[in-house]
Amino acid sequence: MEINEYQRLAMTTLNPELDRKDVLINSVMGLCGEAGEAIDVVKKWLAHGHALDKEHLIKELGDIAWYLAEAATALDVTLEDILAANLEKLKKRYPEGFDTERSIHRPKGDL
Repeated sequence: MEINEYQRLAMTTLNPELDRKDVLINSVMGLCGEAGEAIDVVKKWLAHGHALDKEHLIKELGDIAWYLAEAATALDVTLEDILAANLEKLKKRYPEGFDTERSIHRPKGDL
């Protein structure tokens, strides 16, 4: 499956009663909530002695993908556009691959 196909198919489950502003708000709140659920799975593994519940974590990551697709849709961009822009930013930040020194001393405005 291509990433933009995922976005198109996932957005068939978007609440049609929401306007663009509400879709964006819902997507960002959803990303935060699902990220919290994902870290809770990892917390239980690292701090509570549970086995890593890989299947649960995969489901939470899927929910994160859905909300990312929703945010992209609200902004009228494709997931491919978002991912390509992120790769371009990373290439500028780490042209030779990850570097601790470059990570610590990032130029002002490097978001």
